[in-house]
Amino acid sequence: MRRVYDPPREEDGLRVLVDRLWPRGLSKEAARVDLWLKDIAPSDALRKWYGHEPSRWDEFRRRYFAELEAHRERLEELRQQARRGRVTLLFGARDEEHNNAVALRQYLESHRR
Repeated sequence: MRRVYDPPREEDGLRVLVDRLWPRGLSKEAARVDLWLKDIAPSDALRKWYGHEPSRWDEFRRRYFAELEAHRERLEELRQQARRGRVTLLFGARDEEHNNAVALRQYLESHRR
């Protein structure tokens, strides 16, 4: 996982943006995003409710995990990519411990197939 604003590294492998919105002020060339999976990002309603408030983190994860259940095919595509090589989940949030990429990684690790 890395912030999409950080300079790309060769060891990133496949760079997958997992935010619903494109990062502000960042060109597609600078971001070097290989795949944008905005459909597995938290819904607009959930994203706005959460508002990056760490006190809401546990409830955000619970709700986001429930939303992810509807995207099993897309998640399986992501798992397939990871089986082929390194995948770096990209996010725009400043908080590197409480964001949807962290939650997504936790979901994927707890729902291994």
